[in-house]
Amino acid sequence: MALLVQKFGGTSVGTPERISAVAERVQRDIAAGNQVVVVVSAMSGETNRLTELGRTIAPKGSPEFMDVLLASGEQVTISLLSLALAQLNVPATPFLAHQIAIHTDDQFGKARLTEIDTE
Repeated sequence: MALLVQKFGGTSVGTPERISAVAERVQRDIAAGNQVVVVVSAMSGETNRLTELGRTIAPKGSPEFMDVLLASGEQVTISLLSLALAQLNVPATPFLAHQIAIHTDDQFGKARLTEIDTE
């Protein structure tokens, strides 16, 4: 049994059909006896859409608030993939970065990882 970490972003999760295809791939990998961790990005075009919305509201912006806004794109994909996995009877637990204790520095908009709590 292997531990697989899979990253899917942009176009690979760009539509509901593609998200379902990712779920089927995860299902196959689990059925093959692997442990699977999946990391997803926002759906194709979503980061640009959210950036434009934020800049429309606040042209000068706030890097801290923009980070929160942009993270919502990943949260949508996480939720949709979890729903797709549930339809396939694949147990999944969706997490956001703060829920699994991924820490960064305070350079909003270009933060670097400082620590990952492995407990």
